[in-house]
Amino acid sequence: METKPFSVGSATFGDGRLTIIAGPCVVESPEHALMMARECSSRAREAGLDFVFKSSFDKANRSSIKSFRGLGMEAGLEVLQHIKEEVGVPVLTDVHDVSQVEPVAKVVDVLQIPAFLCRQTDLILEAVKSGKVVNVKKGQFLAPQDARNIVDKVREAGGERLLLTERGATFGYNNLVVDMRSFPIMRGFGVPVVFDVTHSLQLPGGLGDATGGQSEYIEFLARAGVACGVDAVFMEVHDCPEKALSDGPNALPLDRMQGLLNILRDIHELVRARP
Repeated sequence: METKPFSVGSATFGDGRLTIIAGPCVVESPEHALMMARECSSRAREAGLDFVFKSSFDKANRSSIKSFRGLGMEAGLEVLQHIKEEVGVPVLTDVHDVSQVEPVAKVVDVLQIPAFLCRQTDLILEAVKSGKVVNVKKGQFLAPQDARNIVDKVREAGGERLLLTERGATFGYNNLVVDMRSFPIMRGFGVPVVFDVTHSLQLPGGLGDATGGQSEYIEFLARAGVACGVDAVFMEVHDCPEKALSDGPNALPLDRMQGLLNILRDIHELVRARP
């Protein structure tokens, strides 16, 4: 099935383009989020790639009750609204409950359904009802062909602007693996496909009371995903991962971002040029 492209503000998904979704895992402070939005946007623009800023106002599925979850919905949305106005980029964030959809949709451009909630029908339908673009992360427990059911739910509800995101599949304990076949399989459903490269390198629960990660492999997996023809690459980026309040072990250091984006752009152009 042919993939239907669509635009989200200044970014396009599909239509032969490669879009970057990037930002810190969680909104740590207004100042930090704004700085990261400017820095990530600048690097994407330098590489000639469309850009969507990503950050969460709440991380509801942290390993430990003591882990930092974010600034909360009200304060977090204020930060995201300010970034939209100041930086002029589309914004993506997660929703975890039906009650969050309406207020969040008033601010952001893309509503993201977390991987653990990808089968929550009421949440997906409410997100579609908002009229916003919906990005559903394929659960670590789903085969790529099973993601067709997600697409069917969205279409039955009248939704047309859907993204499907690959973020790795559970591979034993504390490990994930990316099946590169998932990209052509899910693109076959007629929707743009996103590769969440940094979450694919998590080691879930690998630090006991926190999630570990292997950020040293980000460039390798990202290059492979773009070579497989994905429409967008999702990456959590931080200026100082060792001090990040969430997902630091698998985040891309900001100083490695420009070089990676330039390479991904070149690979994408090479793949797109093939008949």
